[in-house]
Order: sequence, then C-alpha cells, then structure tokens
Amino acid sequence: MRAKTAVVVGAQWGDEGKGKIVDVLSERFSVVARYAGGHNAGHTVIIKGQKFILQLIPCGILRPDCQAVIGNGVVLDPIAFLKEVGKLRDLGVGVDEQVFVSNRAQVILPYHRMIELAAESAPGRQKIGTTSRGIGPAYEDKMARNGLRVVDLLNTNLLKTHIQNACHEKNTVAHALFGTEPLDPVQMYEEYARAAEQVAPFVTDTAALLNGAIRAGKSVMFEGAQGTMLDIDHGTYPFVTSSSATAGGAITGTGVGPTAIGTVIGVTKAYVTRVGEGPFPTECHNEAGEHLRARGHEFGAVTGRPRRCGWLDLPLLRYSNTINGTEWLVVTKLDVLDGLEEIPVCTGYEIDGKKVDTMPADVRGLESIKPVYTKVKGWTEPTENVSEWDNLPRQAQEYLRFLERESGAKIGMVSTGPDREQTMTLPQFAGALRELEA
Repeated sequence: MRAKTAVVVGAQWGDEGKGKIVDVLSERFSVVARYAGGHNAGHTVIIKGQKFILQLIPCGILRPDCQAVIGNGVVLDPIAFLKEVGKLRDLGVGVDEQVFVSNRAQVILPYHRMIELAAESAPGRQKIGTTSRGIGPAYEDKMARNGLRVVDLLNTNLLKTHIQNACHEKNTVAHALFGTEPLDPVQMYEEYARAAEQVAPFVTDTAALLNGAIRAGKSVMFEGAQGTMLDIDHGTYPFVTSSSATAGGAITGTGVGPTAIGTVIGVTKAYVTRVGEGPFPTECHNEAGEHLRARGHEFGAVTGRPRRCGWLDLPLLRYSNTINGTEWLVVTKLDVLDGLEEIPVCTGYEIDGKKVDTMPADVRGLESIKPVYTKVKGWTEPTENVSEWDNLPRQAQEYLRFLERESGAKIGMVSTGPDREQTMTLPQFAGALRELEA
C-alpha cells in the first residue's frame, strides 16, 4: 500500500511558487516537513490578499491543524528563526503549538556569514551569486564534522567552547585570506545562549515524530527548498546551493526511509527564471525577458533581487522529472503568458550543431547549448482567476497539454494568480490527493 506522503520539489532553479502550492496542498496533510536549505529560501504565500513570507518555517504553519517540521537537513540560523516566529505570533499564527525543530539540524553562526560574504566579494574568486547568509559555510562545517547541531546549541558549556574554538580558527582564516575584522566570541556566546533558551521549546527528535506520524497513517508532505537545477549533485555545478534540493533530499533531510515516499510533485513555472550566476540556456536578454519579469513580478522573496527570465525549457524539465521521479506537475504563473500572440518553447538542445539528448554535466557544455524552439500559439483571453479547466482558453489548454506530453509527467494543478484561491486542481490529481487523505 502506497504511503500517504508526498514530496513537493522545485523543477527548475527555484522560485517556482512552491510556497503557494505547499500552502494549498497542506489543507490535505497533517504534517509538512522542510528537509533542506536555510533562510536563503523564501516562500511567499498570499491568503485573501495578505502576504506571508516564510524563510525557515514550512508553509503548513498557515493551517491551524497542521504540524510544521524543520528537518535535520536544514541549516538553522537561530536569530532568523526567532524573528520569523515573532512575526507569525504577531499575526496570530499558532507557532508554539505547531512548530518542531530537529535536534540534529546544523546551526548557522555569525562566522559562517562572515566567511561567505568575504569569499563571495573577494577579488579573483568565482562568484556563485549566494545570498551571503552563511548557508554554504555551515554545510561545509557539517561535512567537515566540525559543525554545531541544535542539540549542541542547547548545551551551554559545549556552546561556549565551540564558539571560542571556532572564532579563533575562523577569525584567523578570514583575516589572513580576506582582511576581515575579527568577531567577538564572548558577545557571540551571550547572544546565542539567550537565543538557545527561546529555541529550546521547539526542539525534538523530528525523525521519530515523522516516522510515528507515517506509521499512524497520517498524511505527511515534504517541502523542498530552491529547485532541482540548484541541487548540489544534480544541478548546474558549481552554480548551485549547498544541499540536496531534489526529492532524494527528503530522505536524508528528515530521517524517513525511501519506501515511505508515496509520490513526488514537481512545481514548474509556465516559463523559467533564475536568480544569481550560472548558465541559463533559454534566458531572454531582450524585451521578452523584461516583459516576463514585469508581468510575473520576478523579484526574490528574501533578497529582492531581480530574477533572470526566459522561455520554458522542456529538456530541463524532462531531466528534472527523471532525477526526482516526478509523477505530477504543478504549473504556476500561467497568467503571466496571457496576451502573447505566440510563445516560444525550447524543445531540444544543440551543441556545436549536434542534437543533445542529455543534460551536460559541465558548465562549459551548458553554456554552449543552443536551444531549439517551437512556437506555440498564444491566447488573448485572460487566465487570471480561472479555477476550472474547461474555462481556460483553448490555446492555454493546448499549451499545458503540450508541456505534459513533452515532460513525461501528468499535470495535476495549475496556478492562475498569486492567491491561495487562484488555483485549479485537475480531477485525476484530486482523486490521488483523496487517497493520500484516506
């Protein structure tokens, strides 16, 4: 019998609208668990015109009966977490009853931000386009077995010793390499010891919590951060994030077994965007790109950075669906394409005049791609607010069916606006969701 669980993953370079989709779907789930990334990932949810920007806490928090879990694969900035908790409390959200933080999650400390900011701005260094929030260095310390976990944060003696030793090392390295001014370990310890007291009530063994929920027959959704093409293993390396952004990350990032995953839902925009540096085969450097950015309000939820925009890339989507084992697709921002006479869609790649069937592993190969476009007829009638498939313009339906045929996954939902209500669920997907609830 298939488990009542689903992984929701970004199918592109992040910013696909996962926050809204997780919020819409969370009505049907008892638990939503975040499994990767840190407070560099912003999920925007709009409910009846009110905007919520969540960075660490899963979008399920906006449903009163839903538990929101921060898994062990997340890197937690305690100060950022407490700020987010405070904002949600002010809005009347029940964070104290609903939020659970893994005792095995790694902690971001100020020296992680110091190192990342200095490295990213150092002359001669390859710029990745990070948010400089300490995510990468925190994962580096984790893999070097030199990190601080949440369970250690709560041990004041261990915390004090760790900060003293880490500051001695990081201050020396940062000053030698980048000329950075040293951080004060005493001040840091005092600040984070106070923060630890406030974080403590949220901390538990979330792997035990999640496995217990699954055994009890509860429905659990695993919420990804960023997107497949930013995955540390499968993305456009080195222009990637520092964690496992694909569906596989849900296993290692929460402590559930692979047989506990029922289905994978990929979220894709009706076009493509990217933030930061790195290859982007279908990027538009002309008026079309500006049109997509303006119509789609393409600016980062956390950083405010303008997103690079381009046409839908089907080879990329096929690759993403393969890597994730995607069964269902959710297509967002269809309404951004309203009014276009024709819509170019990348259906294949060429490198040096030769057709390419696989995604190149190296940046040079990715940068050499010449997209092969098919022009699809656009539509003049608006799709914004449309909530029934039969009410979509015929050409919009054909665009979506073309995407479905070419991508290898079934379309389950379509988003036609930013609000929770501006979403349509196709009948077959609705039936699959009922099975998850049953």
